[in-house]
Amino acid sequence: MYLPILTSLALCIVALAALSVKRIPEGKVYSVRRLGGQVALLTAGTHVVMPMFERVSHKIDLNGQVLRFDGGTVYWQVLEPERADAVIDRADEMIRKRAVDALHDAAMEIADRRMAGNLLKQTMNGSLRESGMLVTRVELDAAA
Repeated sequence: MYLPILTSLALCIVALAALSVKRIPEGKVYSVRRLGGQVALLTAGTHVVMPMFERVSHKIDLNGQVLRFDGGTVYWQVLEPERADAVIDRADEMIRKRAVDALHDAAMEIADRRMAGNLLKQTMNGSLRESGMLVTRVELDAAA
């Protein structure tokens, strides 16, 4: 009579323990939200997370990202995950909009695409710095 109950209890404990262990690969940071709304960042390695009290809300990639937009390509990365956590869900959209806006706001035509890309990169980094992200390179298409 007690055997099925004990077996079920043991399986629940094993399942809970398995769900508690998080393996975070190199080049990533996991943002964990606790029950009270506090945020903790877990770096590469093995960590224990309490399944009912904590949950992984974001998996932030610290390696370079590539984003295509109308007119070119932006290469960017997260430098400060604690700042980027608040905007990481909409980072692609935000960077794309800032790239397009900066491209349209360019007052003069620059014949050299590389120089124009560097100017775009500087403009975008000025506005992205407070979000913990950095644009490393901007390549403009020939038609841009």
